[in-house]
Amino acid sequence: EKPRKHDSGAADLERVTDYAEEKEIQSSNLETAMSVIGDRRSREQKAKQEREKELAKVTIKKEDLELIMTEMEISRAAAERSLREHMGNVVEALIALTN
Repeated sequence: EKPRKHDSGAADLERVTDYAEEKEIQSSNLETAMSVIGDRRSREQKAKQEREKELAKVTIKKEDLELIMTEMEISRAAAERSLREHMGNVVEALIALTN
């Protein structure tokens, strides 16, 4: 029996449609992944902002700040950050800076 010429055309058409469908699936997967990443970044940014607000509320003593700056030979910003992260506790801040 002789093969029909139009059968090979159907196979080619099937490959093209499979390729197009695969590209559509990959595109939607990419959009979903980008959405998930965007949501995660948004949540992380919001959590970071909330953490910064909480740290800003911590009161620190000027003497403690000066002590850490001179003893550890670090910048004012680094000393203040350490103190705020340890709720103004100078001993814990110094321990964290030495570890």
